[in-house]
Amino acid sequence: MQPEAIQDFFVQTPKALLPMGIDEAGRGPLLGSVTVAAAILPAAWSGLIEESVLNGTPLSILTDSKKLSEKKRDMLYPLVQQHALGYVVADVPAAVIDQINILQATMLGMRLVVETLIQQMASNNALTSAVRLPILQALFDGNRCPDLDAQPLTAVGVPSEAIVSEAWVKGDARHSSIAAASILAKVSRDAQMYALAKQHPEYAIDKHKGYPTRAHLDAIDTHGVLDAHRRSFGPIKRLLTDIKPQ
Repeated sequence: MQPEAIQDFFVQTPKALLPMGIDEAGRGPLLGSVTVAAAILPAAWSGLIEESVLNGTPLSILTDSKKLSEKKRDMLYPLVQQHALGYVVADVPAAVIDQINILQATMLGMRLVVETLIQQMASNNALTSAVRLPILQALFDGNRCPDLDAQPLTAVGVPSEAIVSEAWVKGDARHSSIAAASILAKVSRDAQMYALAKQHPEYAIDKHKGYPTRAHLDAIDTHGVLDAHRRSFGPIKRLLTDIKPQ
């Protein structure tokens, strides 16, 4: 991340914010990690999608990943990586989900990607060499925000008052930075599912991506529960009463 790119957000207007979009993929499936991503887009590209901030950019078709075909998501993924000023993707595995529940696992992942991206910016001198410290606007898709850990952020020179957290319901369809994070999370998680599908072709994971379809439940009934299945989820809990893990 380049310091001059960060300065574009606030050098012109003293009250400008540095938006960071955060989204997840995979809360509902019975299988695998929940994947969380954070992304910062260039200043001119970061804003409300309805205001056409992405018109004329390589990300012009960007919106909520669920509204895009897989082909379009796969096309956008490297473009987001290429043009984002910074991004982080993290996975919270099924074992952790089972331990703390899916909501807390999602909040954990969101907290980690925000803190990691801020720490990356600090280590690259993108913040410390700037004209002044920007207000970091963490935009979380959904109706709640995680509690950030102030200690590691303060340690790299970012006080808690320099971070504003906001929950955006359906934010991935509203703000370009959240939509960018949505693409990173969704495509990253799908890649994991395709890798699992190659290891366990009898489960047809490439078709259902771990969601509780009839075919997925039938495959579990026939072949058993995998290590990657979420044992705290109702359908797996019920099946485990009769099926031994593989």
